[in-house]
Amino acid sequence: MLAFAPLHAAAGVAAAAVTWLAGTLQPLTGGAATAAAIVVFTIAVRLLISPLTLAQVRGERRRAALAPQVRDLQRRHADDPARLQAELFGLYRSAGASPVAGCLPALLQAPFFLVMYRLFSTGEGSTGDGGTGAGGTGAGLLAEQLAGVPLGWHLSDGLAGAAGPLFGALLAALVALAWWSSRRARRAAAAGAATAAGTGPGATGGTPAGAAADGAVPAVLGRVLPLLPYLTVVAALVVPLAAVLYLVTTTAWTALEQAVLRRPQVWTGQPLDRNS
Repeated sequence: MLAFAPLHAAAGVAAAAVTWLAGTLQPLTGGAATAAAIVVFTIAVRLLISPLTLAQVRGERRRAALAPQVRDLQRRHADDPARLQAELFGLYRSAGASPVAGCLPALLQAPFFLVMYRLFSTGEGSTGDGGTGAGGTGAGLLAEQLAGVPLGWHLSDGLAGAAGPLFGALLAALVALAWWSSRRARRAAAAGAATAAGTGPGATGGTPAGAAADGAVPAVLGRVLPLLPYLTVVAALVVPLAAVLYLVTTTAWTALEQAVLRRPQVWTGQPLDRNS
């Protein structure tokens, strides 16, 4: 696999951190030290980028709070796109919000996830004794074991011994997390559709000109978004055990963030708080 130099360097730093954590956890976890280090390292990185997640959630809440005013502007200036854009810009600026406020933090998180996924799926940047490990890998990280199963082991390598119960438990956890996230996404899509139609919390009533066309996008997203969480389950079927551990940990963290940070907001009709 061709290595992009900055990505390879970042994976090397991450591998060194995981190796150090494994050595630190060795007295407590024994042979499962590297697996435990993957979990701890994933949680540490998610904590590190949590301010970006919080900024993303705040941006989403600000845009949601401005939705009734945006619809009102769309209705009043449906025939004057230039005036509409100017009014929308002024509205977002006065509220300290931006139509892309929730997108930038998400984009900034992407390199972290890319490095971690690359490290745990290929072992790139890790050092070891050159052992072969499972699946022909020579990476030191993927040659370590959990319950006697190499971290480089793939589901396609077989389910003999402890591999079957181990993969079964991890896949069951991913399916449960995907179902929970999918249900929340479906509810959020339904609430967004109700607000767009002028019937949800904070809606002003009425349907702006062009709302029928604009409503087609939320309708499509409402069908697609609930399916996306299950992509982690599909990925877990083809990546090595180390990456499955990473997927379970980061997916569980995401579910926790959704439960804490994306709790349903009660519409109070009060002006938007810039710190909310």
